[in-house]
Amino acid sequence: MSEIRNYTMNFGPQHPAAHGVLRLVMEMDGEVVERIDPHIGLLHRGTEKLAESKPYNHSIGYMDRLDYVSMMCNEHAYVLAIEKLLGVVPPLRAQYIRVMFSEITRIRNHLLWIAAHGLDIGAMAVFLYAFREREDLCDVYEATSGARLHAAYFRPGGVYRDLPEHMPQYEASRVHSEDEVREKNINREGSVLDFIESFVDRFPRCVDEYENLLTDNRIWKQRTVDIGIVTPERAMQLGFTGPMLRGSGVEWDLRRKQPYEVYPELEFDIPVGVTGDCYDRYLVRVEEMRQSNRVIRQCIQWLRQNPGPVMIDDHKLAPPERNEMKEDMESLIHHFKLFTEGYSTPPGQVYQAVEAPKGEFGIYIVSDGANKPFRLKIRAPGFAHLASLDEMARGHMLADVVAIIGTQDIVFGEVDR
Repeated sequence: MSEIRNYTMNFGPQHPAAHGVLRLVMEMDGEVVERIDPHIGLLHRGTEKLAESKPYNHSIGYMDRLDYVSMMCNEHAYVLAIEKLLGVVPPLRAQYIRVMFSEITRIRNHLLWIAAHGLDIGAMAVFLYAFREREDLCDVYEATSGARLHAAYFRPGGVYRDLPEHMPQYEASRVHSEDEVREKNINREGSVLDFIESFVDRFPRCVDEYENLLTDNRIWKQRTVDIGIVTPERAMQLGFTGPMLRGSGVEWDLRRKQPYEVYPELEFDIPVGVTGDCYDRYLVRVEEMRQSNRVIRQCIQWLRQNPGPVMIDDHKLAPPERNEMKEDMESLIHHFKLFTEGYSTPPGQVYQAVEAPKGEFGIYIVSDGANKPFRLKIRAPGFAHLASLDEMARGHMLADVVAIIGTQDIVFGEVDR
């Protein structure tokens, strides 16, 4: 009888659970994982070098395309880094709008995560539930910025525009009758802020539905409990941040520990895990959705009571109004110069990180005084998490690798860059 030996197996990049652009070379002993070697770079676009070749403001839209599930959080870090270089502080109303949309983005990210993670390991129904709410938040993005995904809404000095006074409504068609449209538009008769408030009111009940489907589900717990355990000490050594770190029991959140914008004025809790397994990380992300909802509610209350500007009054950074450009040559020149040449920053270097949905997303810029970065580096949370895949999966079964990839919540736009 021939000797039984380990064998090598390819997982991905075509496998749906490998999210399209991850290839794992796995050494298997039967169905038990002995070693995993992740092969990345299939989505590499040279983002950092591209950003060094164009004016600062031309790269804001590119930040959306890194972690393309956490768009405005990426913009937030980049815009804050530029503002730190320039010594600019945006109006308070703009800061509240930014924080509100960062938390909307966090919920959007976690909804897609719970939908895809559930789909990967057999809980198919939650996918349909999560996308129901995510569509509403996509509509908020579109109504405010003009785009459902890649918003380019945050700008150095504030935001692109204030929240619109009217929420777009559905119209009757051959597909949707008048009665259906009337029901769909019940929450859309006021402003965008009214629509967000109606979402905030009903969202906790939606999270309850997800938990009814999953939290005490026997099969869900069999797939996630005691899978991919990482101790608090090891999580810190591996460079974990975000829910991956908090799931291991470390209470570290940049919104509290290194606060930025108006987060010190807002009340929210930081959920942490106990065991550090996939189930704990699931519980942390579910509770984060509830806490983000709480932050959004506080922002809505403040924004209702405090009208004001959402952009600094400096045409070197902020474009003039459209009607000004039609009547004033100087305004037209400001607009042209801003969108072609951009603006120059003082020489120096800066690092700015935000608590993105997946962890610490950081931007490091070295400026030589020109209108584009001399050097730009991106700290993507998913890169450190993926590096731990081998350690987290050793000794587990092949099917558990899918659960571990899902719990890491990896998006390769930021990993490969």
